[in-house]
Amino acid sequence: MDKESAKVRIHELHELLNRYNYEYYVLDQPTVPDAEYDSRMQELIQLEEHFPELKTSDSPSVRVGGNVLEAFTKVEHRTPMLSLGNAFNAEDLKDFDRRIRGAVGDDVSYVCELKIDGLAVSLRYDQGAFVQGATRGDGTVGEDITDNLKTVRSIPLRLPHSVSIEVRGEAFMPRKSFESLNAIKLEKGEEPFANPRNAAAGSLRQLDPKIAAKRNLDIFVYSIADIEGTDIVSHGQGLDYLEELGFKTNPERKKCKSIEAVIKYIADWTEKRAGLTYDIDGIVIKVDSLQQQAELGFTAKSPRWAIAYKFPAEEVVTKLRTIELSVGRTGVITPTAILEPVRVAGTTVGRASLHNEDLIKEKDIRIGDTVIVKKAGDIIPEVVGVVLGERTGEETEFNMPTHCPECESELVRLEDEVALRCINPKCPAQIREGLIHFVSRNAMNIDGLGEKVISQLFREELISDVADLYRLTKEQLVQLERMGEKSADNLISAIEQSKGNSLERLLFGLGIRHVGSKAAKTLAVEFETMANLQKATADQFTAINEIGEKMAESIVTYFEMPEVGELIQELTALGVNMTYKGPKAVQVDEIDSVFAGKTVVLTGKLEQLTRNEAKAAIEALGGKVTGSVSKSTDLLVAGEAAGSKLTKAQELNIEVWDEARLVQELNK
Repeated sequence: MDKESAKVRIHELHELLNRYNYEYYVLDQPTVPDAEYDSRMQELIQLEEHFPELKTSDSPSVRVGGNVLEAFTKVEHRTPMLSLGNAFNAEDLKDFDRRIRGAVGDDVSYVCELKIDGLAVSLRYDQGAFVQGATRGDGTVGEDITDNLKTVRSIPLRLPHSVSIEVRGEAFMPRKSFESLNAIKLEKGEEPFANPRNAAAGSLRQLDPKIAAKRNLDIFVYSIADIEGTDIVSHGQGLDYLEELGFKTNPERKKCKSIEAVIKYIADWTEKRAGLTYDIDGIVIKVDSLQQQAELGFTAKSPRWAIAYKFPAEEVVTKLRTIELSVGRTGVITPTAILEPVRVAGTTVGRASLHNEDLIKEKDIRIGDTVIVKKAGDIIPEVVGVVLGERTGEETEFNMPTHCPECESELVRLEDEVALRCINPKCPAQIREGLIHFVSRNAMNIDGLGEKVISQLFREELISDVADLYRLTKEQLVQLERMGEKSADNLISAIEQSKGNSLERLLFGLGIRHVGSKAAKTLAVEFETMANLQKATADQFTAINEIGEKMAESIVTYFEMPEVGELIQELTALGVNMTYKGPKAVQVDEIDSVFAGKTVVLTGKLEQLTRNEAKAAIEALGGKVTGSVSKSTDLLVAGEAAGSKLTKAQELNIEVWDEARLVQELNK
């Protein structure tokens, strides 16, 4: 076959295999036997091997997996992937409904959808071609898993229209695929996956896409994150449009005109969920109207117009063998129940939280008891009670120790606290836990430095504080068990890269008591440098709205410690950044800017700036950038191919600029 004939045949095979994929994996209505599909796929692969220049990035052959990746690159989400607030009972749902109606009136409808127990992903298409897929990550930055997502056959590689769109969905492993995968693992003597959710996440984070291709993953797409040029006005309409584009959406969704109808839908699926071919852990409820969604807006963590109802936790009974103690990074001593392994909510559980001494006494939990275990939010196992009728008299009461189980220092109970603490700053357990916190995702985010590696480095006495991380050498690392040269190079590179992090990450990583990631960002924005923070007073801290007296005292006390000053000097000498790198904090009333106090929406394709650059610049000048046009929008900036947002802005008589005007004003 010559090249021209091959090109025609490859195009025919693309269309044929894409249709077979859609019929089998989306419609669940195959029209040809598996052997026919396999034969046509093999024909395509052979043609592409003979004419490699004719293989395209959206070829159906990429479904079988490509080359092994070295690592996943980071992806900044254009629209954050926020988590949802939770509801656990009918009263929580009614409270949600009251808040919604209080904000937008009584003319409200909800769309209910099954909450798939999988991995949230984002899919981006440019002119109809699938160009990038990413994990949720921390909601702002995820990992590029495009090659692995291409192996999920229910994800279209090319849309029927040349539309540029970003969609969100839940990738999951059907129960049948999960059972087959674990059977293979057991045959090989490998540890099976605990549940389908872990199996799906593990599959999509394989560096070898061929492995992901064998895992038979699936997806339900549940929302549009970004699109131009449509007149979609409701969430339900958006889901219908996604189906038209060839995406697989969950058919069990339902529009409800009252919260009572929502509650009935939940009750029905609480009973029916066991009959599904995939796992769900709740129901998602969303306001249907996009206009009302825009009016309701977002909190820092979640949309106000949606909530996730979580199914009641499954409870099981097992024996409490003993109670172990662990020391956290702040010195808190936490008791953990060691159980006879038991299956609960899809995983085998051998450990469960007991929280603190007061809870153990309140519930009269004794070693040897038959106890009731559940997973809080279907995630964290905890002991919720004792089956008193099973007691034999051989059970023994548990008493908390008087001294630290790690360093033997005397434990203390601080005022107004239920927890016992070790206050020895040199306690090895606290140092180890502090190191694990320092390298974690929301802190310095050092890839490859997980809990096991930190524990190994600490055990080998290669690190004793966070400054030691920046003194590690490749020669030291390659001596560690299961640490090859390539892994050592990657780790050294990740540590070096973390030196450039903005100040808020370092602040959070240092583990100052009461200072979470949000407070760390607030402090970094306000004080800009570590030196300013070190010399600030409690009054200066409490002058900030989000900083209370307890946090202020904790920060001052922390920076007064001589060893903290020495540590910061060491980190500075080692090249760790000590300044805030984000947009500067400016009071709106102090800004002489056309953007000050204005709500701005960006739409269409910008040529001179990226969306993130434009957003940061506007916010630095006192503006607020939102994703939806509403009555509260003051200004719309319309780039090329602006669509429905521009139309809506014109209908609402909102001022509209082009990109040239935006750049002109920013340059002022």
